[in-house]
Amino acid sequence: MMRPTLTTVGELRASGHVQKTLRTEIRDNLLDALREGRDPWPGLHGFESTVIPQLERALIAGHDIVLLGERGQGKTRLLRTLSGLLDEWSPVIEGSELGEHPYEPITSVSLRRAAELGDELPIAWRRREERYVEKLATPDTSVADLIGDVDPMKVAEGRSLGDPETIHFGLIPRSHRGIVAINELPDLAERIQVAMLNVMEERDIQIRGYVLRLPLDVLVVASANPEDYTNRGRIITPLKDRFGAEIRTHYPTELADEIAVIRQEAELVADVPDYLIEILARFTRNLRESASVDQRSGVSARFSIAGAETIAAAAIHRATRQGEQEAVARPVDLETAVDVLGGKIEFESGEEGREDEILDHLLRTATAETVRAHFRGVDFALLVDALESGSLVTTGEQVAARDFLAGLPSLGESELYDEIGDRLGATNDGQRAGAIELALEGLYLARRVSKESGGGETIYG
Repeated sequence: MMRPTLTTVGELRASGHVQKTLRTEIRDNLLDALREGRDPWPGLHGFESTVIPQLERALIAGHDIVLLGERGQGKTRLLRTLSGLLDEWSPVIEGSELGEHPYEPITSVSLRRAAELGDELPIAWRRREERYVEKLATPDTSVADLIGDVDPMKVAEGRSLGDPETIHFGLIPRSHRGIVAINELPDLAERIQVAMLNVMEERDIQIRGYVLRLPLDVLVVASANPEDYTNRGRIITPLKDRFGAEIRTHYPTELADEIAVIRQEAELVADVPDYLIEILARFTRNLRESASVDQRSGVSARFSIAGAETIAAAAIHRATRQGEQEAVARPVDLETAVDVLGGKIEFESGEEGREDEILDHLLRTATAETVRAHFRGVDFALLVDALESGSLVTTGEQVAARDFLAGLPSLGESELYDEIGDRLGATNDGQRAGAIELALEGLYLARRVSKESGGGETIYG
């Protein structure tokens, strides 16, 4: 939709434009989307039957919302999708500090201009994205940042301290007729949270003794980590009471949703086959279920996303050095991901010194689960026999796919290698090499072949 061409409040009235409150606007747009079968929550996976219904009911009720969940559960992404429920274009008084609706000026400056200009009051148009504001709560956030303060420059210009025009408004008043999202709300100092009480309930702004009665139309949404919520930091009880809805988020419960999140969020510089994404997804889920990992901290979706990006980088690194035409990630690259991702996990205090061992074990478990899922029913007897007869297969981070394939033992007339590739949809040498590597790793984990690693090489025999 193009930007509307109306430029004055008179033209706006003549067009039949109807003013809506923010909550009515969001409610109507959400109900329209549900009525038409459109998904108002693009890019969110695994929340369809849990978080989303609660969120939709809260928005229909017009409640301010706080999302509680461990790191990497998509809280911020969920908050950012809320802007999609706003009208694409919204009229504002041109030049107004708070983005007031042309029919309802609320500051002294806008009221004076509206009285002087009447139907000639100029208007501007704001896109929906401009009506969503996000603030990361930090301990050094001040009342002036969120609510406002006296502007010494305006006082120096000759205005008296009692003049409301001397006030420089903070983030929340400037979000008038929009959504303000506060990430990690418990990190706000308690005295700053107190300053939000009147804004959220009575819609007052109190600044250094001034009380301005402004009918602010703001939807306040926030996120918090439950662990911070109860221990390191907290949302003060009066402020918590002002949030109409408290919604718990969670990690994806289905493997397919975990895989979809990785595919959607990871920026991959090389081809990463689906089975490798599946291994990373299973690996992440195993970590979330492990008694050795501090589950209060959680295992973020960013863990598997960073893992996918790392193995893609390893693939393009190898392709560049070895002169491969196509950069394709292979199972051998998974070890490079584990090497750099360990620091993203919080282990239980009793597991000090065993971190690498735990990660390796859970990665092997994820790999074995993926092998069983894709190679069930394949007879590997000929390959096992070849290796037991003394043949060796060498791979490694810097072993090109063509060299790996050329070093495979001959299986006579057998089409086993083709069957392995077909099971994983391999269409080029890199994908075929990766599929056979996965099969060999599966045979090793099933204790049917041996494996020795060192010096950047892995030898199956």
